[in-house]
Amino acid sequence: MAVSYKKLWHILLDRDMKKKDLQSAASLTSYAMNKLSRDEDVTTEILGKICKALDCTTDDIMEFVSDDK
Repeated sequence: MAVSYKKLWHILLDRDMKKKDLQSAASLTSYAMNKLSRDEDVTTEILGKICKALDCTTDDIMEFVSDDK
């Protein structure tokens, strides 16, 4: 199973936020933002920071998708 953060990018669009805004609001490193942009695994600490900054849950920002293509 792979992870997708498409939901997170939709939330940012809905709230008229840029990735830099999220990075600042959640105190994320550029390394963490790059991993998110590439749909790579990140720690639960990073997910928690994002959820706190956006006042949402992990279900709102990510989903697991099948590896089958």
